[in-house]
Amino acid sequence: MSHTFDELKHKTVVQLREIAKENEAVHESLKGYTQLNKDHLITSLCQALKIPMHAHHEARGIDKAAFKAKIRELKKQRVEALAANDHEKLKVIRRSIHAYKHRIRAALV
Repeated sequence: MSHTFDELKHKTVVQLREIAKENEAVHESLKGYTQLNKDHLITSLCQALKIPMHAHHEARGIDKAAFKAKIRELKKQRVEALAANDHEKLKVIRRSIHAYKHRIRAALV
């Protein structure tokens, strides 16, 4: 049976120990599973079953690479504006960076 990190996180310690008992021979991180608390059990199970420890997000509807390139370009302009003491340009650049980052976060699924 395939498990996900969120699924394991919502199980009880007893249920996690049953899963560990079934998969004890798979990986040596599960040895001594009866002595592990919930956090350590989840970590060991994720290692043994090769489950990622976090959810991966992907941006949909935008070109994330292009947005990040634009942010890098704006950061260079920000350094130049700081050096030139141009506070008005600096404010516009910072707001633009913020807007691009916000659009990227909004597009994450």
